[in-house]
Amino acid sequence: MRDKSSAVTMNRLSPSQIIASFAVLLLSTGAALMMGASPFAVMLPVLAGVIVLAITAEAGTPRRDVPKVTLDEPDLIDHPDFASLLEGISDPLMLVERGRIARVNRAAQRLLGAHIEGEDARIAIRHPAAAERLASLAPLAEPFMIELVGLGTREQRWQMRVAPVGAVADMRRLVHLVDHSGTHAAERMRVDFVANASHELRTPLAGILGFIETLADPELGKDDETRQRFLKIMDGEARRMQRLVDDLISLSRIEAEKYRAPADAVDLGELVAEAVNVFRSSHGERGREVEMDVAPGRQAVQGDRAQLSQLLHNLIGNSVKYGRPGTPIRVTLSEGGSRMCRLSVADEGEGIGPDHLPRLTERFYRVDSGRSRAMGGTGLGLAIVKHIVERHRGRLDVASVLGKGTTVTVLLPLMNEAEAGQV
Repeated sequence: MRDKSSAVTMNRLSPSQIIASFAVLLLSTGAALMMGASPFAVMLPVLAGVIVLAITAEAGTPRRDVPKVTLDEPDLIDHPDFASLLEGISDPLMLVERGRIARVNRAAQRLLGAHIEGEDARIAIRHPAAAERLASLAPLAEPFMIELVGLGTREQRWQMRVAPVGAVADMRRLVHLVDHSGTHAAERMRVDFVANASHELRTPLAGILGFIETLADPELGKDDETRQRFLKIMDGEARRMQRLVDDLISLSRIEAEKYRAPADAVDLGELVAEAVNVFRSSHGERGREVEMDVAPGRQAVQGDRAQLSQLLHNLIGNSVKYGRPGTPIRVTLSEGGSRMCRLSVADEGEGIGPDHLPRLTERFYRVDSGRSRAMGGTGLGLAIVKHIVERHRGRLDVASVLGKGTTVTVLLPLMNEAEAGQV
């Protein structure tokens, strides 16, 4: 509580001083008259003296005291709504006072620990750039921001905003942490995507240009065998670029529709049979090794038929390419429990190492780049599968054992009969 008051102090004469002043004034007036001064000449100074004494006596009259004004200024931390204000922000918030953490919200406790309240800010936020600023007791004129890397987890990126709060003498700082990990990851993904797409297109394009220059030579262009061989390679490279562009367009369309759930009823058993028959009729001996096991009954899902067909062709196509020739490719559709259907495509081949499995659905990621390009792969097949599964609110799992083979499993939610009939 802080008191503020004001008062006016003036020089006053006591009653005895006033009486003595009148006596002196009368004596001096009488002396002037006895010395022959005219009454008129004496009257003016006497009148002036009386006026001065009257003013002085008025100033000495007791006055009513000015009432004291009391301003009620509760401390910020003690305000009843302060805790609610901190919890109203979903990002980590901390109030730092003279280098120590005075108050925090639950988001900050989840990030830095429940024990940080009351600790030195440099211990709670173990980052060199943050510690130096938070420990400083110098007055803070304007808010500032610092980028922090590795706070929470090694990959996380935070922006720390620090602003002064209250009086300068209180040395209080409001620390606001904003997670920029998602934004940074999206930007890095965009840069990587552009770089990879450019590389994938540049390689076949450079080959085609080189062959064109060779065929344009008057001497080499006459060799029919060389010309036919070069034209065949150019055709393969051009088709590879065409597949890459088609996959890029397909992936872009799927991502654009990611948050719009499909509305059609699709019989997945019928779609599996259709895809398997296509491979059996168009992929020669290897295609005839594709086996199908579909559970009886209608397996209806709410989906996009074209995208689900693309998912099946990508999964079966990968098994045809990378499975060991002469071994079966098993496509199975069954109940998955919890109103889900389970679709799995299994092959017997070299398998995939455990260090590669987490990255298989990344764009342009290949376990064996040379082999994948030789077989016409674009590196986008499983990325497309992942986005189709996400749009259909399903789950994707890849299991593999080196030397034995790989199984890709997709779980999709089933529609009940009433929903299937209405759609």
